[in-house]
Amino acid sequence: SKIHTAILNEKKEILIFPNSLYLGIFTSEFAHASFKFGAQNCSEFESGTYTGEISASMIKNVGASYCLVGHSERRIFFSENNIQLKSKLKRCLENDITPVYCIGETLEQRNNGTHFEIILKQVKEVLGDIPETEFRNIIIAYEPVWAIGTGQTATPKEAQEMHMFIRNKISELKNKTTADQISILYGGSCSPKNANELFACPDIDGGLIGGASLNADDFLKICNSI
Repeated sequence: SKIHTAILNEKKEILIFPNSLYLGIFTSEFAHASFKFGAQNCSEFESGTYTGEISASMIKNVGASYCLVGHSERRIFFSENNIQLKSKLKRCLENDITPVYCIGETLEQRNNGTHFEIILKQVKEVLGDIPETEFRNIIIAYEPVWAIGTGQTATPKEAQEMHMFIRNKISELKNKTTADQISILYGGSCSPKNANELFACPDIDGGLIGGASLNADDFLKICNSI
């Protein structure tokens, strides 16, 4: 409720991704709030005998309009691959849900110099054949896995370099207009201390906030840094 009553710039888009068990409660309780809600994950299947799965249509039915797809923890701990993530992303688009597609490299991949190759693969294999008209309904979040929960943070120069790389590749896959319009968020240990500097980078359009979002004051400071 502290976030709900805070005065935020109306031009900013604030998204909150609660646990799916409570998603319907949040969307109902804060139906007229200035921020919107999304799910942390969805099924790659639209319907069927998949016990325990939460489909994109279910997420839509409880009033959410966004969904994380391919978060680093889903890739690492649940071995989700690009084929599955492509299906999840398409299920979201079919149900008028904006997918926040997460991409990123590990410390090993960055250290061995394959980080750009990994990011390009994640972009091309999942987003490559998405029609331009639907592509504009996608948000991308760059998560340097080595900077999540470790206290390490990509420098603004490193973050901007990768965000610019992603935007340039989207321009090649689609066109410059689409690349300029799509939002690319930074998701690597963003905090009130570094938010201003990160968000000042020309190709960083916002943040995917993890641990810092658990503290309302810190989260609001980050929101007001954009």
